[in-house]
Amino acid sequence: MDGTVLIADDDRTIRTVLTQALTRAGCRVHATGSLAQLSKWVEEGRGDLVITDVMMPDGNGIDRIPAIREARPDLPVIVISAQNTIVTAIRATEAEAFEYLPKPFDLPDLMTKANQALSRRPRKSDPVPDAVAPRPAADPAMPLIGHAPAMQALFRMVARVLNADLPVLIAGEPGVGKTTIARSFHDLSDRRDNGLAILTSADATEEAIIRAADKARGGTVVIENPAGFDPAAQARLIGLIESLESGPDRAMAPRIVATTGPDPQADVAAGRLRSDLYYRLAGVTVTVPPLRARVDDILPLASHLLARAATQGLPDRTLGDDAASLLRAHAFPGNVRELENMMRRLALTASGATITAPEMREALSQGGGTRAAPIAAMPMPVTAPASDSTLSAPYQLGGGNGPLSDSVEAHLQRYFDLHGDSLPPPGLYDRILREIERPLLQVALDATGGNQLRCADLLGINRNTLRKKLTELNIEVTRRRKLM
Repeated sequence: MDGTVLIADDDRTIRTVLTQALTRAGCRVHATGSLAQLSKWVEEGRGDLVITDVMMPDGNGIDRIPAIREARPDLPVIVISAQNTIVTAIRATEAEAFEYLPKPFDLPDLMTKANQALSRRPRKSDPVPDAVAPRPAADPAMPLIGHAPAMQALFRMVARVLNADLPVLIAGEPGVGKTTIARSFHDLSDRRDNGLAILTSADATEEAIIRAADKARGGTVVIENPAGFDPAAQARLIGLIESLESGPDRAMAPRIVATTGPDPQADVAAGRLRSDLYYRLAGVTVTVPPLRARVDDILPLASHLLARAATQGLPDRTLGDDAASLLRAHAFPGNVRELENMMRRLALTASGATITAPEMREALSQGGGTRAAPIAAMPMPVTAPASDSTLSAPYQLGGGNGPLSDSVEAHLQRYFDLHGDSLPPPGLYDRILREIERPLLQVALDATGGNQLRCADLLGINRNTLRKKLTELNIEVTRRRKLM
């Protein structure tokens, strides 16, 4: 490896490690803890490669890239950052950084990228980009953080296709944050100043689809789980996409972003998703990894969620070391949603500022959950009544902090907020009852081991009524839920 490398990082240890590694590889190195000094070196014509941190005492490393590109168009820049968020990855990509690596980075990987950058032939035709417009900070409600390689790969993919005129299909297990990723395709893109509309299977009438397209003109339409739409609704979606692609106003057509389960092709094979709709949605497929594939992100996410809960009025908590070890070892079948539920519950119920191992063990034993929670805008854990005699009282949430009606009201308010200045589509009463009915039946079936006679008795309804509802709601029959 040959060349001069300019390093800017306020961490003396990182400067030392990189200086030693690059020097051993044959490079000449200048290292500084100041962006001003880095800029001076660049203006003097020094360096064949820049390696810079993002958050520096005298500025932001990504913000300096346009000036570096203007002064030295052929000087590659590698960005390293402890800000392991999707916003950082997107900004580095937009600024045309040669590479972005999260801290703590793999040194051999960084050395490989540095060698590639130094070996790259100068490209005189490279355009000098306009200054990168400052982006808003990451929404604290968006848990789009992660150092794990699977998440960094996801961030890079999102950054590459963020402003492409291609439909996006976001695949993943329940609870991984597919809707959050879908919203990020709008909120962080050039379309963010235009409308955003969200279509669910409950909002799939012809009128609702037309309203969504009108509301999202020049913006984004998010379709949640198109495999859950009935055949007629899927046909309407195909008609919408065709009209947007070929209509006279296609220059202002909204981008289509859809969320789906972990294997959309299996949905196609099983007949749940029309193949012609699938191929219209899958311009780019982005897969969100489950939490078990990013174990190193569990504790940073937990701390993030506890901090977010504190901003929402819940007690400020931190994780004790033993509690953190127990949390990290949990399998999290419910993914990020399960983790969020658990952190909110512990924020409410922990006895002190630091969550202890016994408190964590109790939360895990309660199934924080062993079952993926139903999709909800503002998940709130519940604690079951102690006995039948309490059923006449309002159903209490974790630690007796409020009745179930408060949680339902919060969910409904968030649903209305998602529609902005518009009202939700007509038929809200039946849709909300349907949303409550499905998880009630699923939980009751699980509690009775799939015995429909016992489940009907538990619910106080006729078994034929239960069977009819299971069919209407398309609740999958598994080995534990065997028809009798």
